[in-house]
Amino acid sequence: MIRFEHLSKSFRVGHYHRKVIVEDLCLTLPTGKSLALMGRNGAGKSTLLEMVAGTIRPDSGRIVTDGTISWPVGLGGSLHKDLTGAQNIRFIARVYGVDTESLIAFVEDFAELGPHFHMPVRSYSSGMRSRLAFGASMGIRFDTYLVDETTAVGDASFRRKSSAVFRERMKQSSAIFVSHDLTQLREYCDAAILLEKGHLTYFDDLDEAIEVYQALMVR
Repeated sequence: MIRFEHLSKSFRVGHYHRKVIVEDLCLTLPTGKSLALMGRNGAGKSTLLEMVAGTIRPDSGRIVTDGTISWPVGLGGSLHKDLTGAQNIRFIARVYGVDTESLIAFVEDFAELGPHFHMPVRSYSSGMRSRLAFGASMGIRFDTYLVDETTAVGDASFRRKSSAVFRERMKQSSAIFVSHDLTQLREYCDAAILLEKGHLTYFDDLDEAIEVYQALMVR
């Protein structure tokens, strides 16, 4: 369960305009549902996801949950660039209270970075950072995974492996999933939330949400 209690968030854009992400949002998301988070470009989907993760603070209100929530899966920006890949994973393991050596072994095998795993992250390409962060996310069991367009990185073989481990996690966990790929949303999600002009609407029927979203796109 994730509950928004009078949640508000906005940003100042220029001198006179304020971009509203959500305004006095009161909504409870059901337990056990994997949700597609849909909306126009710039609607604030990633910002909302980061508020759920706790990496961005709302202006007012709060988010309450009774389960564990991941950081946005694949978010390479969460890594410390001066640490090696292995050092980043060791730090993450300590923060989340999981076995350090087990997580390091999983991520080193999964991310396929070779000797780069023991090199500073600042030397990585964006794809390598995403693979490291995705591996760290999949190496820790969460009740809800937050996914922002990043379930598939790397070559075709690595994408197949990423999809396989993510599907395995979804057998026991749920997700909030941001993607413009409707095929991907239909594969992983069974309900949806639509963010439009500061308002978040829950749809128990994913196909209905997709229809509403597509209608918004042609306006």
